[in-house]
Amino acid sequence: MNPHFLNKRLILVLGYLGLVPFVMLTIACWLVSPDWLGEFIRGQMAYGVAALSFLGGIHWGAMVLRADMSAQRTKWALIWGIMPTMIAWFSTLFFAYGYTLLILGFIAAYQVDKRLFVWYGLPGWFTELRYRLTCVAVGAMVLAMLAAGVRGNLGA
Repeated sequence: MNPHFLNKRLILVLGYLGLVPFVMLTIACWLVSPDWLGEFIRGQMAYGVAALSFLGGIHWGAMVLRADMSAQRTKWALIWGIMPTMIAWFSTLFFAYGYTLLILGFIAAYQVDKRLFVWYGLPGWFTELRYRLTCVAVGAMVLAMLAAGVRGNLGA
């Protein structure tokens, strides 16, 4: 069997499995007692911080593998590679606004990444996967934020 097919399949499976905490925590935000809502919102935020931080790593990996990149593109990619982590960290400093910043961080990461992925020569299916994963993650976080607004009592 083609190893590229296996890698693609594994990447797809692991990517979609990475959405499970986003989806489950969002469902919990709508179903649990309002007394527990704050715990699930904080859990969603913590997972979002970890997931957004993870997105910067691909740029460092690409720069290690792509010695043929121009110095300017290499510098831009490496600098951008730390931005998702910085945005994620900064979002933890201000809980209410930080959640919104985290959501915007996912959107910004996708917008920048889809351009950089062309530089790296990544296949189109990977960019499409990132789009789908970003949409579900952002959608789940927005729905969790709505649950907090509708159901209240964050205990924060």
